[in-house]
Amino acid sequence: MNSQQVDMYMMTNAKMFPQEKMPYIKEKLASMDENRFSLVSAISLKDPTILLIVSLIGGSLGIDRFMLGQVGLGILKLVTFGGLGIWTIIDWFTVMKRTRELNFNTFAQHS
Repeated sequence: MNSQQVDMYMMTNAKMFPQEKMPYIKEKLASMDENRFSLVSAISLKDPTILLIVSLIGGSLGIDRFMLGQVGLGILKLVTFGGLGIWTIIDWFTVMKRTRELNFNTFAQHS
């Protein structure tokens, strides 16, 4: 894979992945062929900042958990009104990390 393309992908998607996983991602991208790189580039990643905003606005309804694919926890959060607010507040501080981990897992699955 062309190092310029790898660097561009890394710069464009740096906020989408955990920082400690970036060397692994760069190594995987460098070893890919053009077709695989095109497929990986087309993966839809979730923006951690958007998920934080959603969590701040609709976190007590479990919308953030639904967007992360955690349907069961989203329903539980909805039914308990965000764990009576405590669960919602905790999610405000952890949603960005969970989003980055989800993006990394999606990347690893497709690479």
